Amino acid sequence: MSRIRRAAAPTPAPTQRGRGRDRHGRGIRSSVTGPFLPPLQTRITQFDMTVASTIDYLRSVWPDELSTVTFEVAAGPYAVIPGVGVERWTVTAAERRIVFYRLPIQRLTRLHRNDDLHRRMVIESCVFRAIAEILGKDPWDLAPDRFRHF
Repeated sequence: MSRIRRAAAPTPAPTQRGRGRDRHGRGIRSSVTGPFLPPLQTRITQFDMTVASTIDYLRSVWPDELSTVTFEVAAGPYAVIPGVGVERWTVTAAERRIVFYRLPIQRLTRLHRNDDLHRRMVIESCVFRAIAEILGKDPWDLAPDRFRHF
């Protein structure tokens, strides 16, 4: 049994895909927050800003010792160390490099109060401990005047 061939219908011009297209007649797309609100802060940007601000503070206190140290942020380590668990950071003294792992710091830390202040304090404590490890100092000795409020 043969099939009836139909004449090919003319194909419409390709539609422009990308920013601002009118989807299903709903109007042009805009940002989620609208034109009058600032962009939303994500956990990733908050983590990066906390690490960067803590590093900037410690570089102002220890400029000579931290001038050659490079800092990086990665999602997580490659493997779990048997008996130790998941690392929060890696210090490579020979390369003068510190890598902070965002996901273990954010998700595997047990907080007694889960709010922005305590999450920031955990991130800052990890930065302090990693820098103390590369400098061979106690974390409390890195910024002794910071904690003297009396």
